[in-house]
Amino acid sequence: MSGPNGDPQVPLGEASGEEDYAALDFMLDQINFCLDHLEEKNDHLHAQLQDLLESNRQARRDFQEQLSQSGTGNGSQPQEGL
Repeated sequence: MSGPNGDPQVPLGEASGEEDYAALDFMLDQINFCLDHLEEKNDHLHAQLQDLLESNRQARRDFQEQLSQSGTGNGSQPQEGL
């Protein structure tokens, strides 16, 4: 697919117009494949971040609920060490 330094392998030498188009088509297919792969990774990371955010929100709600039940926090002043 690609050469040793990551450059796409395109045959050197004289090439007809049809071969040029075939080489260009091949390179575009490689680019499209890479972009699809990056999009999938991005979607996966976004889903993981959404899960983490929701988990953190739930943990914060639980913590605030524990503080209010224990009577030590009034919800208006931040606690030290948080």
